[in-house]
Amino acid sequence: MTAPQRSGARAAQPKTSGTSSTKNSKTGKVSKNAAQRTRKAQADNTEPPLFGRVNILDVTPSQEDDCFPARVELGETITVSAQVFVEGRAKVGATAVLRNPQGRVVQRRKMTCLNAGLDRWSGQLQAGRHSDVNPWERGFSSIRRQLGLWTVTIEGWRDSFALWLHDATIKVEVNDDIANALDEGARILTAWATDDDAGLGARAKKTLLKAADTLADITLDISERFAAANTAEIQRLHQSNPLRSDISPSRPKAILVQRPKSSFASWYQFFPRSEGAYLDPQTHHIVQGTFATATSGLNRAKEEGFDIVYLPPIFPIGQTNRKGRNNALIAGPYDPGSPFGIGSALGGHDTVDPLLGTMDDFRDFCDTAHKLGLEIALDFALQCSPDHPWVKEHPNWFRHKADGSIAFAENPPKKYQDIYPIDFDEDMPGIEREVIRILELWIGAGVTAFRIDNPHTKPVRFWQDVIKAINKRHPEILFLAEAFTRPGMMLALSYVGFTQSHCYFPWRNTKEELAEYLTLTNGDTAYYQHNSFWPTTPDILTDYLRDNGIAGHAVRAVLASMGSASWGIYNGFELIENRQRPGFEEQIDNEKYEIKLRDWANAERIGISGLLRTLNDIRRGHPSCQGYHNLSILGTDDPSIIAFARHTSADFTESHDADTIIVVVNLDGHNAHASGVHWNPADFGYAPGEGLPMHDELSGREFVWNGDDYVSLAPWADVAHILTVKTSQ
Repeated sequence: MTAPQRSGARAAQPKTSGTSSTKNSKTGKVSKNAAQRTRKAQADNTEPPLFGRVNILDVTPSQEDDCFPARVELGETITVSAQVFVEGRAKVGATAVLRNPQGRVVQRRKMTCLNAGLDRWSGQLQAGRHSDVNPWERGFSSIRRQLGLWTVTIEGWRDSFALWLHDATIKVEVNDDIANALDEGARILTAWATDDDAGLGARAKKTLLKAADTLADITLDISERFAAANTAEIQRLHQSNPLRSDISPSRPKAILVQRPKSSFASWYQFFPRSEGAYLDPQTHHIVQGTFATATSGLNRAKEEGFDIVYLPPIFPIGQTNRKGRNNALIAGPYDPGSPFGIGSALGGHDTVDPLLGTMDDFRDFCDTAHKLGLEIALDFALQCSPDHPWVKEHPNWFRHKADGSIAFAENPPKKYQDIYPIDFDEDMPGIEREVIRILELWIGAGVTAFRIDNPHTKPVRFWQDVIKAINKRHPEILFLAEAFTRPGMMLALSYVGFTQSHCYFPWRNTKEELAEYLTLTNGDTAYYQHNSFWPTTPDILTDYLRDNGIAGHAVRAVLASMGSASWGIYNGFELIENRQRPGFEEQIDNEKYEIKLRDWANAERIGISGLLRTLNDIRRGHPSCQGYHNLSILGTDDPSIIAFARHTSADFTESHDADTIIVVVNLDGHNAHASGVHWNPADFGYAPGEGLPMHDELSGREFVWNGDDYVSLAPWADVAHILTVKTSQ
C-alpha cells in the first residue's frame, strides 16, 4: 500500500471529545466517552493506509508482514520490486529511494518495468560501499556508523512525457489533432525543464527548452517540430532525470545493513589441540597442541586466503562418560574426550581448558590472528558434561527423568552419554543472563563471531533475546547457525539474528539438485537466510567426497566458493581425508574424539591448498562474488556439466566496469565430459552476437565466447572453468 502522495490529501484524524481523562479517579471505571474514543481509535488503527495518486502494492523483499527486515552486508546490492500502476491509459514510472540510518537519501534509482501486464517494476540499490575493515581496526568506527536500519521507499509517478510521446507519435502518423498534440508536448517539455525534482543541469534544461520552442514553432514542418522532442539526448534524459508527476511514495521498508563478512566470508576450522601436536618418543603417547602452537593453523588459514578462523569449544572437558575414539562409550586413559562434552571441576563455558593454555594465552592467540587480518570465531555449544558446575549450581536448568536423575542428550536411537542438554522451561531468563555474560567474556577476549551448535534444539525466543542483547552493545558480532533442520526453523533462526547458517549443500550433488539449491541460496530468501557452503565438517563426510578423490574435493571447493557468498573448509580437506566411519557419513578416526597428527607438507603436493588460495583470491577480486542475489543458472547439454553466472553491473563496482563470472564445472570426478554452454550476453549488458574475450582464472587461458559455447573438462586436467569477461582496459 502507498502512503498519501507528496501533495495529496492528508489522512483523516480520529475525532475526539474534549474530555481530558479516560478514567474516573475515584471509581477507576472508564467513562462512556472514553470507551467510545478507544473503540474509535482501534477502528482507525485497523484502517489500511491511503492510496496515493499512483498505486503501489507488494513491495519486496518482504516476509512475515515486515516484522523482520531484510538483511544485507554493507556494500551488497539490494534488488527491490513492486507493483506500480494507475488508472486508465496513463503511463507510470517508479523510483527506488534508499535512506541511511540517519534518514539521509543516499541513492535514488529509476526502476525498470519487468512485466507490463502485471505492472511489475524492479530496481537495484547498494547500501554503502564494500569494505574489508575488521572490527578491531581503527577505521571500523566509520563502518559502525553505517550499520543498522536503512529504509527503502518506492516512489510511483505518472510519466506524462512517455504518455505524450506515445500518443503524439500515433497522431502525427495519422494526421489527427497534431497542433494540440505538439502544443501539449511543448508545455510538458517546458514543465520538465523547470522541475526541481528532475535535478537537471543547465545544459539539459537548455536542451529541453530548445525542443519546446521547436515544438511550438508553427513556421516549421510538422515532422521537424516533432523530431525535436524525440531525440536520443532527450531519451537519455528521460531515463536519467525524468519528469515525475504526482509522486506517490510507498511506506518505508526497513533494510538491516550489517558489517563486513556478515554475508561475504571465508571460514576455516581447525582444532587447536591438534596444531603442533606430536608423538612423544619416550612414552609413544600424543602430546597435544596449545594456543601457542596453534598459531600454525592461523598461518595456514592466512596462506590459503581465509578470513575467519573457527575453533571448536575450548573449555574444560568432562570426565564422566567421556567418549573414546570413534565415539566409543568407554574412553581410554589417554583419550582427550570430545570438546563438546563441556565442563569439569575446572570450570564451564567461561573457562579455558588448561591443556590449551590460560585465558591470557587465548587473548594472545586472538591478537596474533588479528595481526594476520583473521577473525576468531568460537563454537558455543549450549550443553554440559555431567561434571559441569551448572549441574550442581543450577540443577533446575536440566531435564530430569521420572526417577529424579538428569537425562542425558539423545536423538533416538542416538545417545550422547557425555552430555546433559539444557531444559529451558524452568528458568529461561536466568539461562539467558548467564549465556549473555559468557558471550561478553569471550568478546572481551577477542572473539568476533560465534558458531552456535544445534541452535534449532533450543527455543527460537531464547536466541532472539540473547542475540538482541549482544548486538545492542556489539553490532559487529556474527552468529553462524549449525542448524541442519526444517526450512521453517532455519528461516526463524535467521529472523532472530543468526547472520549465516550451515545448510544442505553437502548433499546436493547432481546437476539438477545443485541448480535448484544455487537458485534458492541466491534468491530472495537470502535477504534473510545466508546459506554458508561447507563441503565437509567434523560431522559430515559425504559419499561423493569418499568416492571422487582429489578431483571431487576440487569440484566441491569450486562449487562452495563460487556458489555462495559465504563458504567454509574444515582442515584436513587439503589432505583428502575421506575415509568414512562404516555406516556413517562422517570421518573415521574423527578429530572430535582424538588428536590428529597431520603431515601438512603433503598438502602442496596434492594441490588443494593452492586451489583454495586461488578461489579465495578470485572471490576477493570480483564484486560479483561478494554477495547473494546475482546468480543465474546457464543451460548445458551434458548431465554432468553445470554452469552458472554471477554478474554485477558497472553501477555497483569501484572500477565502474561490469563484473561477470561464468563458472562451468564437471561433476564427474573420474570421466571427461563435453557440453555446450548456452546463455544470452544481452542479459548481462553485452551486445549480442559479438565475441567476448574471456579469461580463465584457474588456468590462465584465454577464450572468446558468444553465448553458444563449447567446453571439455577432464578431472585429471581441469575440473572447472572460472571465466571472467575481460574489460577493454
